[in-house]
Amino acid sequence: MQNQTTRTAIRQMALTGVFAALLCVISPFAIPIGPVSITLATFGVYLSGAVLGPKNGAAAVAIYLLLGFVGLPVFSGFSGGFQRLFGPTGGYLVGYIFAALVTGLFVEKISKPWSSAAGMLLGTAILYAFGTAWFCLISKTALLPALMACVVPFLPGDALKIVCAAVLGDRLRRFVNR
Repeated sequence: MQNQTTRTAIRQMALTGVFAALLCVISPFAIPIGPVSITLATFGVYLSGAVLGPKNGAAAVAIYLLLGFVGLPVFSGFSGGFQRLFGPTGGYLVGYIFAALVTGLFVEKISKPWSSAAGMLLGTAILYAFGTAWFCLISKTALLPALMACVVPFLPGDALKIVCAAVLGDRLRRFVNR
């Protein structure tokens, strides 16, 4: 019994590392459209929560963020460094953890075909709230202009990412849990 528990723990740690690495690989590629760039980071965050669950999904995102904060160029535009946390997009970076956590909670607790997409939607709302509040604070921008610059342009792309991540995440989760 202990042998099985050890194997499961090792497998979960390895998968957490794989998803952290996935985030590191896909997140730096960016299309700058204003103060916030379009990246695949949220797609990786959604997948992490959907496949790994709340604890390990959030851990994978936290590992990715720690790697970026120590200077590895894993953030948008191949940037890194602790100063990114205190820049205008720092709230979005922190919000990634909550997006993965909420997505994982929905998948783990509800277990319906729509649960991962619902978790991703709520996680995105929390991510937008953290990011936009921080952006307003740092840039001294009013809420409506911040929403127009940092949220509205991303809604269609994030909707597409949620659909793709929900479908792929469900399949990957079943594969991983075999």
